[in-house]
Amino acid sequence: MAVRTVGDKGFLPLKNFLEEVGDMMILTGKTVMSALRPPYPYGTEFINQFLFALKLCWFPLLVSMVCAGYGAPGLQAANILTLFGSIDRLGGFFVLASIREFAPLITAIIVSGVAGTAITADLGARKIREELDALQVLGVDPVKNLVVPRFLALMLITGLFDIYALLFGIFAGVLATLTNGAPLGPFWATFFTNASTTDLWGSVLKCTGFGAIVAIVCCYKGMTASGGAEGVGRAVNQAVVISLMGVAAFNYVFTQTLLATHPELQVLR
Repeated sequence: MAVRTVGDKGFLPLKNFLEEVGDMMILTGKTVMSALRPPYPYGTEFINQFLFALKLCWFPLLVSMVCAGYGAPGLQAANILTLFGSIDRLGGFFVLASIREFAPLITAIIVSGVAGTAITADLGARKIREELDALQVLGVDPVKNLVVPRFLALMLITGLFDIYALLFGIFAGVLATLTNGAPLGPFWATFFTNASTTDLWGSVLKCTGFGAIVAIVCCYKGMTASGGAEGVGRAVNQAVVISLMGVAAFNYVFTQTLLATHPELQVLR
């Protein structure tokens, strides 16, 4: 009996996590159906959430993308390539580093840590004040009126932010090239030789999926918060962690699928 009790306690966190994942999948289905089914009363809220995320995230994303791109794939890769006399290959490397991975991931991290936490805190505070229950009593669907506009806004903003991050990531590569005293001609030549439209739409599509994951997780944690202000703070922390776990898992699956269906992306020229 004691062994069973210990086993139950050991598997309880895993059980709770799997139950939450299932609830998030159900919320995703409800959100998609609510977004497609008329009426559409969330236009103003959608615009407000979009502008809210845009205002909060644009500058942190700019700084993070330039610093990350200049540091890791920029200076470090340039130093290694210089040893082999192939600094001109830095442009091709930035297709892999910036377009395919760094821009979408850093965008997801910034949106989750800035806009996602604000969404969780907002919905969590409404849950604690029983505003969500009051909406349901009045016949107002919280999913359609609160979750759907945030879901659509984060999907759109992350897709657009990905292009924004790409520009500054490539700019960081230009800075790294100039720092090493190399000409920009070979950088752009290898960059455009390796870059393709598949890289671009794959990056934007993947980042849009990241936005959907962040929105669902943050809305779910906010709408299920309990325990007063402390519970809202705990929900915010959990939302960020679970969002990034979901982003990492989705990134692996998406990247493997894209590479499997487009084998030409596996070779840098």
